[in-house]
Amino acid sequence: MQLLLKGLLRGSIPLVMMSLIALVLYIQERNIEARGTFISAWIAFWVSAATIIYQMDSWSLTKQTLIHCFVMLLTVFPILVFSGWFPVDTWSDIVRVFLFFLLVGFILWILAAIFRKIFHF
Repeated sequence: MQLLLKGLLRGSIPLVMMSLIALVLYIQERNIEARGTFISAWIAFWVSAATIIYQMDSWSLTKQTLIHCFVMLLTVFPILVFSGWFPVDTWSDIVRVFLFFLLVGFILWILAAIFRKIFHF
């Protein structure tokens, strides 16, 4: 339970900060930027909250990675699909968004592994 609360706190910090920025942009009538910032805030919330998965010391890195990927698939991927950032008029468009999602996730996972090795955490 404590780990879950830690995840919610980690996710809430960027959500609140970015939502306030989105509100300021909205007040300034910069609606497109406000919407994009708010969508990014929700992506940051889920990514940040899910980092607790990697604190499950009893799980292997493979298990942590697969569960994290599944959580991102259930949360971030739908946000990307409905964000309006990508055309999603056909199934092939959705597949392209999915491939983009996988590519970015893979690159970020590799970068995290490199940083973990360099900084020993």
